[in-house]
Amino acid sequence: MTDADITTTTADWQAWQESWDRQQEWYLPDREERFRIMLGGGPPTDHARWGSPHAFRAMGEVEAVVGTAPRILDLACGTGTITARLPARFPDATSTGVDLDPALLAIAEGTFAGDDRVGPVTADLKDPDWPARLPYDSYDAVLTATALHWLHREPLADLYGQVAGLVRAGGVFMNADHMIDESTPRINGAERAQRHARMEQARESGVLGWTEWWRLAAKDPVLAEPTARRYEIYGDHADGDMPSVQWHARVLREKGFGEARPVWCSPSDTLLLAVR
Repeated sequence: MTDADITTTTADWQAWQESWDRQQEWYLPDREERFRIMLGGGPPTDHARWGSPHAFRAMGEVEAVVGTAPRILDLACGTGTITARLPARFPDATSTGVDLDPALLAIAEGTFAGDDRVGPVTADLKDPDWPARLPYDSYDAVLTATALHWLHREPLADLYGQVAGLVRAGGVFMNADHMIDESTPRINGAERAQRHARMEQARESGVLGWTEWWRLAAKDPVLAEPTARRYEIYGDHADGDMPSVQWHARVLREKGFGEARPVWCSPSDTLLLAVR
């Protein structure tokens, strides 16, 4: 099924998940790599081509901390991208997905309906009381990807403090996001030019960009109403800050994590691992 065919099948949640993946990969061609490193290796699945040796190395460290049946908080979960990739590595994991976007949460709720291992929660991460909406007081791991750059530094630092209060002692927090090193403008410029060239090639092959994807969602009989509410909350798009890796690591340590360091990076993105 192509993106253009989605509206002919009401509430085809798997099709919407795959369409969201393609749209996100338009911006982030190495998107699956950060998930492999975050979650580890395993047999091939519909969502990822598991088996990177780097993934096994990174996951060996994380699994040693959280075990094989972790309680996970999928922070700013969107459609549940991280949660959807958990069963291949952690079939006994439980996941709480928290987000504010009504349309993306509708896809997540539809995708995981009937799965008692997954519980989507609606909450605004800028609300200081959002942790009270969660079903658990603590988690083995809090995971997030390409989401927290919507926040500016001050609310992001506050959020890190709240996350530190949710991660159990010895648990982990992993954030894969845009973290720009302003000291390397030529490298940044070269990466940006290459990425935009790839995006243009993908667009010519029919892949939907951000604006086109949301236009399609707005026409869907099930997603039209939550998409309208989503625009009332966010507007078209809202970027916050993209501080450096060093800023993230320093603030995480200041907010209660014992260790924090990158375990993967590209010229524009980093996967940061912090241990409570």
